[in-house]
Amino acid sequence: MSHREPTKITSVLPKRRQDVIRWDGWGYKDSRFVYKDETVMFLGDRYPLNGNLDNFRDWVAAMFGIDLSEISKQSVLPEMFPEPMRNEEFLNALAEVKIDFTEDGMERVMRCHGQTLQDIQNLRQHNFKRIPDVVVWPECHDHVVKIVHLADKHNIALIPVGGNTSVSLSSTTPEIFDRTIAVLDMTQMNRMLWISEENSTACFEVGIVGQDIERVLSKRGFTLGHEPDSHEFSTLGGWIATRASGMKKNRYGNIEDIVKRIKMVTAKGVLEKQFTAPRCSIGPDFDHVVFGSEGTLGIVTEAVVQLRRIPDIRRYESLVFPDFETGVRCLREVAEKRLQPVSIRLIDNIQFKCSVLLDPAGVWFSGLKEQLKKFYLSFICGFDMDKIVAATVLFEGDAESVSMHEKQFYAITKKYGAIKGGEKNGKKGYQLTFVACYVRDIAWDMNIVGESFETAVSWDKCIPLYNSVLARMEKELIKRGIKHYAMSGRVTQSYDTGCSVYFYLLFRHMDDPENSLKMFMEIEEAARDEILACGGSLSHHHGVGKLRSKWYPAVVSHVGVGLYRALKNELDPNNIFAAGNILPENPKVSKL
Repeated sequence: MSHREPTKITSVLPKRRQDVIRWDGWGYKDSRFVYKDETVMFLGDRYPLNGNLDNFRDWVAAMFGIDLSEISKQSVLPEMFPEPMRNEEFLNALAEVKIDFTEDGMERVMRCHGQTLQDIQNLRQHNFKRIPDVVVWPECHDHVVKIVHLADKHNIALIPVGGNTSVSLSSTTPEIFDRTIAVLDMTQMNRMLWISEENSTACFEVGIVGQDIERVLSKRGFTLGHEPDSHEFSTLGGWIATRASGMKKNRYGNIEDIVKRIKMVTAKGVLEKQFTAPRCSIGPDFDHVVFGSEGTLGIVTEAVVQLRRIPDIRRYESLVFPDFETGVRCLREVAEKRLQPVSIRLIDNIQFKCSVLLDPAGVWFSGLKEQLKKFYLSFICGFDMDKIVAATVLFEGDAESVSMHEKQFYAITKKYGAIKGGEKNGKKGYQLTFVACYVRDIAWDMNIVGESFETAVSWDKCIPLYNSVLARMEKELIKRGIKHYAMSGRVTQSYDTGCSVYFYLLFRHMDDPENSLKMFMEIEEAARDEILACGGSLSHHHGVGKLRSKWYPAVVSHVGVGLYRALKNELDPNNIFAAGNILPENPKVSKL
């Protein structure tokens, strides 16, 4: 059965998004960690985290040498905003074609950034060098065509944004001071244009947010299955622009596997295949020019996606391994035999301890069972409590196939000494993924600088890379006299030939935040150099943006840079899509 009438969806991100989400950090306004009545707690009931987090409080205070009574004050809303650089002809033309826009200062600030540490500091200190001059809300593909035409005519820089969740500076307003910058908030372009249940496909406008996609599809018994950590706020267009990956990619694929057809408005016209088919052999696939283009070649407006039926059952589990290397070797064999669950994520010892402390109910070690469990792990199983690691696991499908899959999967994990930690731990561990982003903001309040970064690497280089990057970060920390810090890593995705590895670094800044941020950026750059030297990729799913553009020429070669420039010159000869992502201003190709 097909449904060809567009379905309008109420976006989780309204035009006045500051009514729903934080202006100075991550996530919902009603959800955050706070220090209150001498304890840390999490406000709101959107996530499975409530109660006093006293164990977490004590661990943070000891790890980072913090007196929590000296926690920083909350940031203050800006009252003054930079005057917009007005282009009267462009604004009058928008009004003529009845496309909504605003020059309101707060609306411009809400869309001038992503979620890097640099972005958050600039927000809290009211210190952005450049914010957009106007926010424009297109409501359909034809609106975008008109906007691009007007921008080309009036020399306007166009920056498309969705949920502003980028951690690569890709949605941060470029420092252009001689042109009007218009940011296109795509979130009101969020209709499901059609759905074909027979073909298991649907067409969406790309401003739709991840959780809104799932809500509308679930009513028809379908799921997209793409679930990145930013799923609550990021958009389909953002996923395409950054070549994103999700926690369930083992079953549903990465975004390039899910999206079957893309419509993109360029300065030269509309780029789109003239058919939708499962596969074709007609030369280079131009959709793959669009994936990862980060707003520099045009504006994606619509996409046809593959759907899957909602599985009959979802079954969570958790596993405890004696150490990180053992866990990685187990994941390697699971991948080699093509037996990955829908999701499997391996966290190292530091993250394991943190997840235990973030659970006021004490799911991992609770009540009277705590000492027995610790005794069982450390003495009977021979696990070292300072080395053990954990994995969260999710199976989906029909009962028979899941049972068969579990049997084969656990036969492998048993060989590596893994112990089941229970379904409750697995489910909560999976859900806490969406809470992790909120930790960064309270850490900042506590004068702790913290962020994550990722890579992809072949299996044989995974452990050497993990160890080398942690060692490099520790060396850089010590060199700067930083004594209070925490470093950790996890494997988030697994493939036949390798895996994705996330790293986390947090340290307490002892002086002004600006210098601490500078030190963090220096350490992260050193870690990225180490990643590349150890055979890791520049990015697995975060993209290049402006943050990693300095390395782009070296990883794609001068031929690759020339090819990208040729695409840019052909599709955008006047640099209307001047986001400033991917390539540095003056790229130099050098050997790694």
